[in-house]
Amino acid sequence: MIRRTKIVGTLGPATDDPAVMKEMVAAGLDIARINFSHGTREDVRRRCTQIRDASKAAGRPVGVLADLAGPKIRIESFVGNKVQLVEGQPFALDVSLDPTAGNENEVGCAYKDLPRDVRAGDTLLLADGFIILEVSDVTGTRIDCIVRVGGELSNRKGLNRQGGGLSAPALTDKDLEDIKLAAEIGVDYIAVSFARDAADIRRAQAELRKWRCNAHVVAKIERHEAIENLASILSVTDAVMVARGDLGVEMGYAELTGMQKTIIQQALAANRVVITATQMMESMIQSPVPTRAEVSDVANAVLDGTDAVMLSAETAAGKYPVKAVQAMAHVIVGAEKYQIGNPGAVRTEGEFSHTEEAIAKAVMYTANHLHVRAIVALTESGLTPLWMSRIRTDIPIYAFTRQERTQGRVMLYRGVEPVLFDVTVTNQSQMYQAIFDRLLENQLVDVGDPIILTKGELSGVQGGTNSMQILRVSRGG
Repeated sequence: MIRRTKIVGTLGPATDDPAVMKEMVAAGLDIARINFSHGTREDVRRRCTQIRDASKAAGRPVGVLADLAGPKIRIESFVGNKVQLVEGQPFALDVSLDPTAGNENEVGCAYKDLPRDVRAGDTLLLADGFIILEVSDVTGTRIDCIVRVGGELSNRKGLNRQGGGLSAPALTDKDLEDIKLAAEIGVDYIAVSFARDAADIRRAQAELRKWRCNAHVVAKIERHEAIENLASILSVTDAVMVARGDLGVEMGYAELTGMQKTIIQQALAANRVVITATQMMESMIQSPVPTRAEVSDVANAVLDGTDAVMLSAETAAGKYPVKAVQAMAHVIVGAEKYQIGNPGAVRTEGEFSHTEEAIAKAVMYTANHLHVRAIVALTESGLTPLWMSRIRTDIPIYAFTRQERTQGRVMLYRGVEPVLFDVTVTNQSQMYQAIFDRLLENQLVDVGDPIILTKGELSGVQGGTNSMQILRVSRGG
């Protein structure tokens, strides 16, 4: 079987060996994530160059996703690096405290507006929810709390308010500088961390335009406010990421699986790409094989229709980055053997807003009711294959494009594989034969196989797809 769901893998110290990066690409890495929360600007540039080199060596496109750090709200540091908090004891957060003077009674906080955002009775969650504090009083710069769930608390751990409501903007000054850097190195996607609403996404898009960068934007859904504003975020973003770490902390883990399924469903309905992320194969940081629970987690995301599943520390800092990619690919293929739901579902309400969308949906309906070997979309922007990929099918979709940026972008679309091809051939019979030859060269079809082709009347024009043809593959003389 051809694997349809894509794999996003995070680059880091564990992948810095060029041989490891090449092995990851060979194992099935589709999108390389560069986490701007870690490393230097030089690290970012070097890793981007390395993955581009590995992609060229493998003869296989790999997209690049720049993940902005965002306003990660953290406590400051302790004199002894960590403390032990006991249930029932008082503990305070003070934004005016010396950043290195924390102790078992109090600690500083890097987010200076925290006293303005919380009030008595609020629940604060530290260290991914393992430490729970109840706010008892807020006075000036100091937030007095009672420890409700204790444990070890170390330096610079993250902080969330249960139910959301922290006013920190999604894009920090560092993020704005990082967008400029991402534009310079030519990434395919930029992920906005802790997005609250559509305005956060529009601001990121405006910054990209400022630097003449056409990277697509991924809204990371990890705030309570993002769930409330999901429809408006989907109306402007190119993709979303179900970032289950902070989302689970803010919303509560009991609701996390239902929210994941809802986000995937709504993203697909809105013709948006969706990535499912966080702790998908967490045990593989230390283990060469995933747990059965992790296998089930990845498989369920695949069956729900996610475009991609993501590896974070498993590849960035784990002992087995290549094995993690291999294991994820193996699980995806296993899950995709089981088609659940209606594979030919095409929306019947409303109207198509673009000719390309109408063509794409007509193609998928036809493909799922007619025995064809492949779907070929001649594309400049990748928009037509994106719309095609919203409908489940076992038939591979090939995006034939001359644009390297489009190749990297469609690597994130479920079931779509890019093929470098000059779509500006004017002679129709020559163009058809060139398409057949490329398919045959890559052993994607056999002579005599029927395929569906979509193209525009004017080749090489973005947004011009207006026709669908059913052709039979032949070999040139």
